[in-house]
Amino acid sequence: MDLLETLRLVLAPPHRAGRPFFAGGLAVAVFGLFVHPALAAAGVAFALFCLYFFRDPGRVPPPGAGAIVSGADGIVVSVTLAVPPAELGLGPDRRWRVATFLSILNVHVNRVPAAGTVTEIAYRAGKFLNASLDKASAENERNAIAIRLAAGGDLAVVQIAGLVARRILCDLRAGDTVATGQRLGIIRFGSRTDVYLPAGVTPLVCVGQTMIGGETVLARIDPS
Repeated sequence: MDLLETLRLVLAPPHRAGRPFFAGGLAVAVFGLFVHPALAAAGVAFALFCLYFFRDPGRVPPPGAGAIVSGADGIVVSVTLAVPPAELGLGPDRRWRVATFLSILNVHVNRVPAAGTVTEIAYRAGKFLNASLDKASAENERNAIAIRLAAGGDLAVVQIAGLVARRILCDLRAGDTVATGQRLGIIRFGSRTDVYLPAGVTPLVCVGQTMIGGETVLARIDPS
């Protein structure tokens, strides 16, 4: 990544979910001008952090049909066979799950892995364990989304709260038609995103690989 691309990423406009936090930081900074310079500096620092954390850069999905892309930026912490969340009604059979951990430094806007129609959205309260742990998929607070793919089959993408995250936002509704790489929501302050691939589809990524939400190909569906 060259310097210009790095600046575009860092200076990308913030997601709307971050605007109240940014405004709050500026308010504290202005108030601090009349109270104490340290308070003003803290307000400015918090506002700048919010601009960085909630940055929402554009993404370009790969061309061609059949690509399933990462639902988030971050590092792959698990590639394993697992049963999708029961609340989605996708059956008891295990399928490949790719889990991506988002640190506080990653872009936290989640993306739709593949084009299709949203068939189910289910929120479930839970714990706030470290999102890098495998058991976070089952025990943490989560928002699960099932998508019937235009290319055939179903996949699930699950937004999972983490140790610091306390708020999951989802912009989708059941019945929505979605496009590959489309924004679907955001998780505030550290989290994890799991993608359950369609039955019979094999992942093309491995643990430790760096993901770019909406762009990195997790798997491909055979058009035939």
